[in-house]
Amino acid sequence: MKTILLTLTIVVSSFIPRQTLGQINKLPQKALDTIYANDTKNVALFFPKPIRQGLTGADNFVFTFNREKEQHLGLLQAKPGKESNLLVINNNGSVFSYIVMYKKHIDRLNYFIPTTNSIGNERPKIKDSVRIKAIEKRINFNTYYHQKFCSYLLVRKQRLGLIKKRNEGIVMSVENIVFDKNELYFVIQIQNKSTLDYDLNFLKFSIETRKKGKKKSLQRLYQEPIFTYNLPSKIAENETIKLIYVLPKFSISNDRRAILELNEKNGERNLKLKISHRFINNPN
Repeated sequence: MKTILLTLTIVVSSFIPRQTLGQINKLPQKALDTIYANDTKNVALFFPKPIRQGLTGADNFVFTFNREKEQHLGLLQAKPGKESNLLVINNNGSVFSYIVMYKKHIDRLNYFIPTTNSIGNERPKIKDSVRIKAIEKRINFNTYYHQKFCSYLLVRKQRLGLIKKRNEGIVMSVENIVFDKNELYFVIQIQNKSTLDYDLNFLKFSIETRKKGKKKSLQRLYQEPIFTYNLPSKIAENETIKLIYVLPKFSISNDRRAILELNEKNGERNLKLKISHRFINNPN
């Protein structure tokens, strides 16, 4: 009798479907979509919710969005190099992830991202308040550190060299470039020596590459600061202000240079200040 029961158990068990750990790990996952970009056109990405954060995995890709005012639009640019990834977080915590690749000729310039493309939420619905508080504490500490260090740099009497540009009474100069904790701090001074207030439209930072050959051309990739300090919206007549742009550490070759663009709102007193590679590569 025992022999018969044992035989039945073995036979029945052989017909019960089993899923091993190895099989679970081999379950197909949703493949990431690929977005192509180049250095001559802006690829526009429209997300279902305003963008709070956008990160690329390599320096040859730049993703920009409005950090001052929440918007659904983000712009992607790329220069030749290996493929990477783009991670975007909306203001509701929705996370979007894509493979990004450089392509000389691209056909698609606009992407309207549906909510269903989200791969998850940055705050999963689990009771992990300790971990969340730790992340928030680290973010708050980074902001606190940036503010304190920038405040110190504004009163520090140190100059890197003569980097200055002027136009119709508006003078912009880079007083100092300081390296700290894998970041570069650009101490910028803007003087309004005119009799008219200066309304700031934007202050942009980019890297310009000078192509050699018969047809010389320039390629420019804009860099988003990870932190700005004391950035004004207006500079009154006879007023001098100092501000700081914080960027991830980088270096450039002698055929490239950094460009700082100051643009006036509803005006033409615009400045483009060129910063040589020797200043970038040898900060204080």
